[in-house]
Amino acid sequence: MKKYFQFEELGTNYRREIIGGLTTFLAMAYILVVNPITLTLADVPDLPDALRMDYGAVFVATALSAAIGSIIMGLLGRYPLALAPGLGLNAFFAYTVVLGSGVPWQHALGAVFISSVFFLILTLTGLREKLINAIPAELKYAVGAGIGLFITFIGLQTSGIIVNNDATLVGIGDLSAPNTLLSIFGILVTVILMVRGVRGGVFYGMIISIIVGMIFGLIETPTKVVDKVPSLEPTFGALFSSFSDPSFYSAAMLGIVLTFLFVDFFDNAGTLVAVANQAGFVKDNKLPRAGKALLADSVASVTGSILGTSTVTSYVESSAGVAAGARTGFASLVTAACFLLSLFFFPLLQVVTSAVTAPALIIVGVLMVSSLGKIDWTRFELAVPAFLTIIIMPLSYSIATGIAVGFIFYPITMIVSGRAKEINPIMYLFFVIFILYFIFS
Repeated sequence: MKKYFQFEELGTNYRREIIGGLTTFLAMAYILVVNPITLTLADVPDLPDALRMDYGAVFVATALSAAIGSIIMGLLGRYPLALAPGLGLNAFFAYTVVLGSGVPWQHALGAVFISSVFFLILTLTGLREKLINAIPAELKYAVGAGIGLFITFIGLQTSGIIVNNDATLVGIGDLSAPNTLLSIFGILVTVILMVRGVRGGVFYGMIISIIVGMIFGLIETPTKVVDKVPSLEPTFGALFSSFSDPSFYSAAMLGIVLTFLFVDFFDNAGTLVAVANQAGFVKDNKLPRAGKALLADSVASVTGSILGTSTVTSYVESSAGVAAGARTGFASLVTAACFLLSLFFFPLLQVVTSAVTAPALIIVGVLMVSSLGKIDWTRFELAVPAFLTIIIMPLSYSIATGIAVGFIFYPITMIVSGRAKEINPIMYLFFVIFILYFIFS
């Protein structure tokens, strides 16, 4: 096992990998609650039952698809990167496709399935790997830093430190609010542990926050540990009924399929590059075993759509596990095991609140923006697309949109500066695709 995962070469051990895997799971365990709530449109009143998915089935599909994706990533890609149904994509699935357009959720799952199969074909042909390796190093660093700012912004929001302000868009929140104070406490504890060089400081910070939260009554103590696993029958294989429905074959559905395809590709690519950079895997602007790593999300998405959930993608919260010491795919296997166990221990998940995960996201953001130092800011033609990639991600609340803006400006600034010969032809393809994306989206 140690030899397969190259423990000695990467300077790691079982303890670091297990703590890293557990940290990643705790940082993304919220998806087990958020995804079922989102896909079932639980917060939308007076909705016909036909438009609602079954909560229990979606929960099981979420856990299983996350476990399957993480196992494939761990065994084949050998990266400390976990997967689960993507947040932005599940919101698009539920609120835009099902609620907004009135599309049956079975049809929406069918769209996810088709886009995922197409992804799988692109991966098996090696095209996805070539597309990622064509991205210049400066933009890869920018993507990593941008995602760092993005997840820090998410952490500040979910903690209540930063809130909506109608006059200035954002503003400081009520720092005396109990859950916000718990997050601030978590940040301080984690910072102290990290500064002191404690391995797994992010993980221990979350555990301490959970204990303190329960002591002060901010986190509800679970009333039971084990519960019965819900049935998967309501959603399993439901997508295939859409293929016999003539209404499924329309221009609108084609647009939905392309949207799933586009957002997943660049969200996943951006996250993979960012976490790989953070862990020190990118060499000579190449990502080792990229094809195998990309296979994980393709297979997981196909499987997830059959089980009954939206598109599965790589999770940027994996960077919390890397910060805790994870360096190999063994950590992903640990995360996958946690997702499988969560099927039985769902009552325990209520202790992992946003007040607990927010400090981890904020601290990891600090670690990820270190890639800013690798960008040559003295070259304005490189600084502009890099800066726009970084700043647009948190401001647009979208990894894909940040990448799109930066990739549009890159060939423009390079051509104007007389460096057109240095542009990989694939970047021109990205330029056209992103222009069309903004025109038609």
